[in-house]
Amino acid sequence: MRTAFSTLGEILNHGFDTVIDVRSPAEFAEDHIPGAINLPSLSNDERARVGTIYVQETPFKARKIGAALVARNVASYLDGPLKDMDGGWRPLVYCWRGGQRSGSFASILTQIGWRAKVVEGGYQSYRNLVYGALYEDALPHRLILLDGNTGTAKTDILHRLKTLGVQVLDLEGLANHRGSLLGGMDGGQPAQKGFETALACALAQLDPARPVIVEAESSKVGARIVPPSLWTAMKDAPRIEIEAPLDARAQYLANAYADVSANSEALAGKLEYLRRHRGRLVDDWKALLETGAFKDLARALIEEHYDPTYRSGRSRNGAEVLQRFETGALDEQARVQLAEQIAAWVKSVS
Repeated sequence: MRTAFSTLGEILNHGFDTVIDVRSPAEFAEDHIPGAINLPSLSNDERARVGTIYVQETPFKARKIGAALVARNVASYLDGPLKDMDGGWRPLVYCWRGGQRSGSFASILTQIGWRAKVVEGGYQSYRNLVYGALYEDALPHRLILLDGNTGTAKTDILHRLKTLGVQVLDLEGLANHRGSLLGGMDGGQPAQKGFETALACALAQLDPARPVIVEAESSKVGARIVPPSLWTAMKDAPRIEIEAPLDARAQYLANAYADVSANSEALAGKLEYLRRHRGRLVDDWKALLETGAFKDLARALIEEHYDPTYRSGRSRNGAEVLQRFETGALDEQARVQLAEQIAAWVKSVS
């Protein structure tokens, strides 16, 4: 009734109809096998209660109470989300370590007649595969960093490159963050483990024989840490750079961050984080914000904070620049043309 997976590719291409994570909702929210649905054998409160009984009273009593709770919960799923599954349905079930929770759940499904299997080692075995790929093994992919000063529309260009058939790795999308102090996005960031799962799965879908374009980032995207194997590869990777005039960059930044500037109070609070680096300049920036001069604010932030920071970082890494792409504007048409130029170049070096 158990099945083992020895590689990340194997578990991502498992071949089962449905993957069921029977851990608690809190465990599931932190991270889970991609595509899994959460049908908890025990709720958060039930899991805590059974754990307390196990420690403070006896394991036997805890197992007996836990079994009764699991049976009731599975019964509710049979009358609910599983009621329309036909006799040929093949579910893959896992819990934390592939023990009692998944075993009990799968046993009931098997008795009904479904060909249920349990992941040997549970979530932990999956997590070990993700960890190995991102923390222990060298990354096999050929990375090229997409670089350029702040406001050169790198993320927008990255998305356009993907539609043009170029392999890309969208770190900001995976981390749900725009990669700067002002870069928070709706929904917040995934947990670190969830970010790593998304990252490992994205890498597993990319062809190591073809270049992969990655936006130049720091070792953190928001609060999420870029794992060692990827960060090492990024530091060693050559890069291509986008160059654009300051005025075009300021206008693009003002447009791209319109949602941020719409909440002037929150933005003012974020600007305060820069005071220890930029001192009284923060007062000038907040004055521009108060008058609604968002393009002027973007220009000031670029000139007085982001460009100096970028120059400092670039002087330290010294990575090879393979190609520079210049554009006089960053409006929609200019970005379309820029993406097409970069895509053609990437395909020419493939």
